[in-house]
Amino acid sequence: MRFLFLAFLTFFSFSTIKAQTKPWQGKFEPIDQMIDPPNTYRTASGAPGSAYWQQRADYKIKAIIDEKNNTLNGEETITYFNNSPDDLSYLWMQLEQNVNKKENEDFGGMNNRMKDSINTRNLQFLTRAIDFPAGYSIKHVKDANGNNIKTMVNNTMMKVKLNTILRSGESTKLSIAWSYPITDRSMYILSREGYEYFPEDDNTVYLIAHWFPRMAVYNDTEGWQNQQFQKLGEFALEFGDYEVEITVPEDHIIASTGVLLNSESVLTKTQRKRLEQAKKYLDKPVMIITKEEAEANEKQKSTKQKTWKFNAKNVRDFAFASSRKFMWDAQAVKLPTNTVMAMSFYPKEGLPIWQESSTTAIMHALEVYSEATFDYPYPVCISVNTSNIGMEFPMISFNGGRPINGKISDKAKQGMIGTIIHEVGHNWFPMIVSSDERKWMWMDEGLNTFLHQRTVKERYPNFNNVTPKSIVPFMSGDKNILRPIMTTSDNELLSQFGANFYLKPTVGLQMLRNSIIGKELFDEAFREYANRWKYKHPNPADLFRTLEDATATDLDWFYRGWFFTTDHVDMELSHVKWFKVYEENSNIEDQKSTSKVKITADGNNAEIEAKDFSNGPEVVTMTSTPDKAYGQFLSRINEPEIRKQLSGKNIYEVTIKNLGGLVMPVSIEWIFTDGTSEIDTLPSDIWRRNEYKIQKTFIKEKEVRQVNLDPNFEFADTDMKNNSFPKANTKSNFENFKDKKSRI
Repeated sequence: MRFLFLAFLTFFSFSTIKAQTKPWQGKFEPIDQMIDPPNTYRTASGAPGSAYWQQRADYKIKAIIDEKNNTLNGEETITYFNNSPDDLSYLWMQLEQNVNKKENEDFGGMNNRMKDSINTRNLQFLTRAIDFPAGYSIKHVKDANGNNIKTMVNNTMMKVKLNTILRSGESTKLSIAWSYPITDRSMYILSREGYEYFPEDDNTVYLIAHWFPRMAVYNDTEGWQNQQFQKLGEFALEFGDYEVEITVPEDHIIASTGVLLNSESVLTKTQRKRLEQAKKYLDKPVMIITKEEAEANEKQKSTKQKTWKFNAKNVRDFAFASSRKFMWDAQAVKLPTNTVMAMSFYPKEGLPIWQESSTTAIMHALEVYSEATFDYPYPVCISVNTSNIGMEFPMISFNGGRPINGKISDKAKQGMIGTIIHEVGHNWFPMIVSSDERKWMWMDEGLNTFLHQRTVKERYPNFNNVTPKSIVPFMSGDKNILRPIMTTSDNELLSQFGANFYLKPTVGLQMLRNSIIGKELFDEAFREYANRWKYKHPNPADLFRTLEDATATDLDWFYRGWFFTTDHVDMELSHVKWFKVYEENSNIEDQKSTSKVKITADGNNAEIEAKDFSNGPEVVTMTSTPDKAYGQFLSRINEPEIRKQLSGKNIYEVTIKNLGGLVMPVSIEWIFTDGTSEIDTLPSDIWRRNEYKIQKTFIKEKEVRQVNLDPNFEFADTDMKNNSFPKANTKSNFENFKDKKSRI
């Protein structure tokens, strides 16, 4: 037994060494050493463990907007629950408004290149020639007994040095008073919040976000997530309940996270009646505030104030928009377990497209995302029109896209609707499946874009959407510049974070769903991930493990290549050899026949690689199997039956090279001489023993005219010119130039 095994091992060892001569790169090795190890908090299956914990923070906030001075003043009481096994002597809080201070280390740093010609706005981004006030003024931080607590501010983070240690399992209360200047969004880049001024009617739309000091995340994988806010990497936040009171000018309308508690105090009788009516309308939106009413409201400029009261349960953030310019429409969306009020707020500058399309887009997103993951759990879902951005918060999003003089191009309309769908989709990722945006932008942007594109494809089939072809220009780029997807958020270039953190993960998930795992099994696994981690904090390892656990599919090769490297897909169909069987003086019924069967071509020289199929099949001889080839087996295969099965058949041997580095399944299209075609797909496993070159033999009834790799462009192959046999007849640029000159 030992001798036979060693002989077998020696034979295949030499065969493998001969087959692959380039260095082995371990493309199919497990990624266990590249991701966080499992433990009692996070299991090897990708699910939360039996000892999983996370912190919680409840907020009671009162805020006032001073429209004359564009400032916000606020007071809050935070109840912080220490559910960790650790005792804490200090807490970290986020002060994201400080990112807008002039002395901030990152202000203007995203586009810091001078050019021969530069417009004044870009120069403002770069130099801040017109200065403006920004950042928090913290008036006090006190404990539950009213005693001052010492703090230390480090840029966008504040360390709160507790007067008494917060023991595991206990909670503490913090009272904080603060203010900050609300910034003009047009004055700096990546302006997710602030105010937008409308000079024509002398009014303002306020987008109020990351506006209150809030708790940083403390978790099992890194302790305090107190990485500085540098604008690109967004937020990591704890869940909690919110009670919020917002005081604004009397003629303002507020769109907000949560449920409005005092509609009788802030809305007219007519508005309340319309809102109740909208709760019964499933087919179209109801106007709560019309264009005429909004225009009349614009002119009031009230100096009186009123207070809006909201309540939000189990959310990780709170945002709102306030203006006297808002029109408002609403429609009910019925899901299997919840009925949601979809609502849009927009100035007249958004007409007519916002009235026609915004709330409908919300509805489509709610329905598709709910089906793909879990039903949207909150009572409202709001889209607010703004300029230039799309930005998400629980139950509300700020979305760009406006017509010019009432007209909008088809491209701009697609972009606007796509933005609304995308930002509404963020309610799932990361507002509920609460990954760490500041560290892993791709975990929310990539997964969300994947479902956003699925929504567009299903509900807006005439719109452009992302496919594997979309990522080819990026993946064909300079490897000295490209970063892997598994790059932390703030370490990516502004010029390519969209491709790397949005599009590339999307295409990867599309390939898993459509071409590697299969739609039904993938959808079940993706839904499993979403439900395992809703209202929790998943890491990349939790996603990777869940998709494998729920599909029984080894995906480490895919994660390793697609997420951890900048390799690309470039498969070359190097050669196709054609063989054909015919019989020569043989009786296929005679199992003892010793005659030879030839696989032959007329006059073809096998020493020369054919460039097409015009010379016919090559010659090879099929002989009877000698007894010694069976080893110790006493039975014999049915050789006449094999000859019968091969008689008249076409045998093709394909040679495929991996030039780009990424291993992928191989899709092969056969186009026959009669014009018909068929596709064979080889799994990625075919590259396990040779990562650079594979050969595979196929039997076909018909003669083949052409062979193509990846005919449906499933795998983002960056060079389709080397995917065909015979080779595609493509002319060089110089040849095209000569042809053009000859026609002149």
